[in-house]
Amino acid sequence: MDSVWTLSCEMKRRNSLDYDLETEVAIIGGGLAGILTAFKLKEKGIDSVILESSKTANGQTKNTTAKITSQHGLIYADLIKNFGLEKARQFADANQKAIAEYKRIIEENNIDCDFEALPAYLYSTSETETLIKEDEAARKLGLPSSFTTTVALPFPVRGAVRFEGQAQYNPLKFIKAISDSFTIFENTQVKSVEDNLIKTVSNTVKAKHIVFATHYPFINVPGYYFLRLHQERSYVIALKNAQQLDGMYYSMDEKGYSFRNYGELLLLGGENHRTGENSTGGRYNSLRRAAKQIYPQSQETACWSAQDCITMDYVPYIGQYSAGTPNWYVATGFCKWGMTSSMVSAMIISDMITGIENPYAEVFSPQRFNMASVPNALKDTGQAIKGLVLKRVTVAKAILYELPIGHGGIVDTEEGTAGVYKDEQGRTYTVSPTCPHLGCRLEWNPDEKSWDCPCHGSRFDYKGYLLDNPAQTDISE
Repeated sequence: MDSVWTLSCEMKRRNSLDYDLETEVAIIGGGLAGILTAFKLKEKGIDSVILESSKTANGQTKNTTAKITSQHGLIYADLIKNFGLEKARQFADANQKAIAEYKRIIEENNIDCDFEALPAYLYSTSETETLIKEDEAARKLGLPSSFTTTVALPFPVRGAVRFEGQAQYNPLKFIKAISDSFTIFENTQVKSVEDNLIKTVSNTVKAKHIVFATHYPFINVPGYYFLRLHQERSYVIALKNAQQLDGMYYSMDEKGYSFRNYGELLLLGGENHRTGENSTGGRYNSLRRAAKQIYPQSQETACWSAQDCITMDYVPYIGQYSAGTPNWYVATGFCKWGMTSSMVSAMIISDMITGIENPYAEVFSPQRFNMASVPNALKDTGQAIKGLVLKRVTVAKAILYELPIGHGGIVDTEEGTAGVYKDEQGRTYTVSPTCPHLGCRLEWNPDEKSWDCPCHGSRFDYKGYLLDNPAQTDISE
């Protein structure tokens, strides 16, 4: 399933790394965060090498809804409460600066990436009190916020927080333009990192500075990010014959939807769930039913899904990877707001590498600890334990001949318990039901015909090939 970005932009192909090399900065991950970090370093006079396990921008970057906004849902009132006014202002200022940086880069380089300056709305169909508090918090931090009851959506809302001066664009067109001269090695999977030495499948890279921009950090120790992150999935359909809106819309309601236009299309998103918790499926169909109800004349032209890393306190981890690795840097946990968070990452990490004190670094520090995040940490740990327990005690859900056509599940085979998918022709594909990352029991996702890990979010297609990290290997029976 291809996104509208993939369908509208073909990226330049790059060679794999087939020799050992030494470089000032090595960036692991060729998505938006890695590309922007390389761009900001180049502006500071430092060249870098990017190592990408698949293709440039082929991970979460191509599946975004591409909203460039400092409005990140209900966050600012909580930030002030849990972090204090100063750090909350750092967060707000960093994301506003990120929007300005996109505009500067696009204008200075004459980039045609369908960039549009538009307001962003956070709306609710059920209440106003929380929105009013969020607006007050945002304005206290100097953000361009206002509360309104007037929106362009085709259904009634109780209210909305409106941020002026936000933007949307085509991320692949943007990346293609800024990365043309970069040294990028595709299909070059990093297997391990020790001190300043990176080992790929067949070669080594020695670097003074190493940036982990891999969406989810695959090095478990140090850092222990697998204890501090979980992953969630969300779904999008593109519609023609729908509606032209005056901005970008995001719902604070549990079952709400997001909206934005791309040219003549309307992108309708929602149906969020924790990765590994979609055994019943039907996410795309739910969006299609909503589309027919809201826009009866609309027609679907594309559908796709995205995966997001969520931190315990909903603030990304950007900065030094761990206290004991001063030359390692990380950018992760963007909590569904990867466009501005990627730019913030590039600004902070490029400053750290070049010895510049960044005014926003403190609030994003991966070494932070906040008591308000403890309940979420316990919840994430409990989820991981649940997945490990499932590995040991779950009774097989079916035997092979009972598995319906077009479905997957954990079944009994002659060789034991396995993950099996039976396609529409009755052919079966058997894989190990255990995630190779930390041993959790995988769950079948019928919407995407994938095996998903409920512990840390690794994903594999029905043949067992790796789709999403932190796992580094395929699953096989």
